[in-house]
Amino acid sequence: MKALAQTTTSIPWQRLTTAYGRGTDIPRLMETGQYEELANLIEHQGTLWQTTPWALLILLRELAKRTPEQVSLEEVELYLAVASAITVEYMDSQHTLETMDKLLDEKYLWPKNEEEDESRWEEETPPGYESEVFISYYYFSYVLLREAIPLFTAMMNGNDKLAPAIAELLLLLEAEGAGE
Repeated sequence: MKALAQTTTSIPWQRLTTAYGRGTDIPRLMETGQYEELANLIEHQGTLWQTTPWALLILLRELAKRTPEQVSLEEVELYLAVASAITVEYMDSQHTLETMDKLLDEKYLWPKNEEEDESRWEEETPPGYESEVFISYYYFSYVLLREAIPLFTAMMNGNDKLAPAIAELLLLLEAEGAGE
C-alpha cells in the first residue's frame, strides 16, 4: 500500500472532511494527544469520514513507537469507536477503490476554498462521497485496524488499565475478520 509513504504533512487535511467541517485541525490534535476531540471528528454516529483512514494510518504508525504505558484510554476508545462503525458490508474490497492512495485523487478532494462548503453538502453527492469512495473510508480503516491486531494485543498484555477496552476492540476486529 503506497499509503504507507504518506506523512502527516503530505496528507491534504484541509481538503478532506470530518463530521464538523474540514480536517485542518487533525494534525494538531494528533500531535497534542487530544484523542477524544479527534474521535469526534473522524467518527460520528456510526459514520466515518474522508479523514478517518488517514488519521488511523498516522495514529497507528505512532502507536507502534510507544510502550503500552504511554497509551491512553482515550486513544484506545478512538480505535474502538471507528471499529464499532465498521460492519460486514464494509469489509469487502469488491466495491472499493483499488488503493488507499486513490482516496487522495483530486476528483475526491474538496476545493481549497471553503466558502461554498455548505452548498456542496447539499449536492446529491458531495465530492469524495460517491458510493465506491465512501465505502473505501470504511474498508481501508478496517484494513488498518486489522493490521494493528498484534500491536493492540501487545498493548493489552502490557497495560492492565487498557486491557478491557482493548479486549473489546479485539473482539470486534476478530469478529469482523471472521467473514474473510
